[in-house]
Amino acid sequence: MASFKRFCTSKLPRRRLLSSTGLAVGMLALAAAAPTGDLAKQIDRQVRAHYSLPPDVDLILGNLRASEFPNYDELTITFANADKKQPYQFLLSRDHKTLVRITKMDLGKDPYLETMSKIDLRGRPTRGNKDAKVVVVNYDDFECPFCSRMHSTLFPEIFKEYGDRVLFIYKDYPLEEIHPWSVHAAIDANCLAAQSADAYWDYADYLHANQRAVSAKGRDGENAELDRLAGLQGQTHKLDEPKLKACVKSQDDKAVRASLKEGDDLGVNATPALFVNGQKLDGAVPIEEVRATLDQALKDVGVAPPQHKPASADAKAPAAPSK
Repeated sequence: MASFKRFCTSKLPRRRLLSSTGLAVGMLALAAAAPTGDLAKQIDRQVRAHYSLPPDVDLILGNLRASEFPNYDELTITFANADKKQPYQFLLSRDHKTLVRITKMDLGKDPYLETMSKIDLRGRPTRGNKDAKVVVVNYDDFECPFCSRMHSTLFPEIFKEYGDRVLFIYKDYPLEEIHPWSVHAAIDANCLAAQSADAYWDYADYLHANQRAVSAKGRDGENAELDRLAGLQGQTHKLDEPKLKACVKSQDDKAVRASLKEGDDLGVNATPALFVNGQKLDGAVPIEEVRATLDQALKDVGVAPPQHKPASADAKAPAAPSK
């Protein structure tokens, strides 16, 4: 976990599930059945303690099944709360004294390519060189303050620095539980994107820079302000006004929900979440980390990274956010 908060989240916390947990229990569980009784209680207690799970997370134990490892059975434990269910695979020793969490890796596959293959980029507005060999996909929330920080890092600084070497694409991941106007903003942005990528990006730039101004309108005025701003972008870019108004009025959220589901499947549970040719960056990471990730991705595809100016000796690191 980061030493300070750098992302917006209202989802079930994800922790790296590594290492093994010693588990002393006295009962036996039947093969092909879910652990019950004292064994189930011991598993629940150990897992909660090991991963510091909050009380609202339920642990659902699946059926034991034979594994490829001698003297161990496979056990699926699903972490669940009101918003999300996430299954994880464990091994339980047949003497019921050890529970192990392992990650199986297929060395015949490229994990980053596998990730990119799961992201649907069809119809999304882009910024940068469409033929670039490095693609940055950002799961974004227009109301998230940390998304605003990342957006200002990417545009214009990173965008100008990397020129035509990189292509940028945003996907929707509005955290509506804590950001009440984020879904509406995503829908309005997509209405603009349906006619003009430039209109979409101008709208995204404005919202990320003026989140407080929108929120200042209050619950009754936020959505109206979003629609007004979308209309102004439509006029500026000479879009089909009746078509834009109809789209904004309908508030069809199917595409936004599909993007949320896609993000969930990729392990996104907070914003911003960047994928650089499939490599994930969580949160509003420092610009140096963004540069390092982009540079390595460029090198991996045989493209020379840009020359970076040395940091100023008296430059001060930004203060950590208080919230």
